[in-house]
Amino acid sequence: DFLAIALTDLGNMMERRIFRLTSHDLSGLPPFLTQNSGLNSGFMIPQYTAAALCNMNKILSHPASSDTIPTSADQEDHVSMGMNAALKLRDVVNNVRYITAIEFLVACQATELSDAVISKPGKDLISMVRKHVTHADVDRAHSPDIE
Repeated sequence: DFLAIALTDLGNMMERRIFRLTSHDLSGLPPFLTQNSGLNSGFMIPQYTAAALCNMNKILSHPASSDTIPTSADQEDHVSMGMNAALKLRDVVNNVRYITAIEFLVACQATELSDAVISKPGKDLISMVRKHVTHADVDRAHSPDIE
């Protein structure tokens, strides 16, 4: 239960960074990290996706252990519901994995569109991502990139 709560918080922080980078008013970068916003939606839908995954994680983070019920002919009056917690955690981990992928893609795109000076480790990270996913100049489905 507690790990799901912690990972939910981590996912929320990542989504907020995604939001800031895709918001022209906050980042100073092109809206949704695309040169032709209005014609192209850029990273608008991946940001929606990250927000929806965060919402799902918040639902999944309700502690299973807080909902105990007597079992075994009332011999066990407190049941941990550990398996339910583990099953929910599996979903939270998977959702955070997708949020992480979205943040990597958004951060690479934002960095390439900015005038920021990039450290060697930052350049290496972008290079690693770009071996698998190209810069998004025009609209495309981002789901294969996120996978």
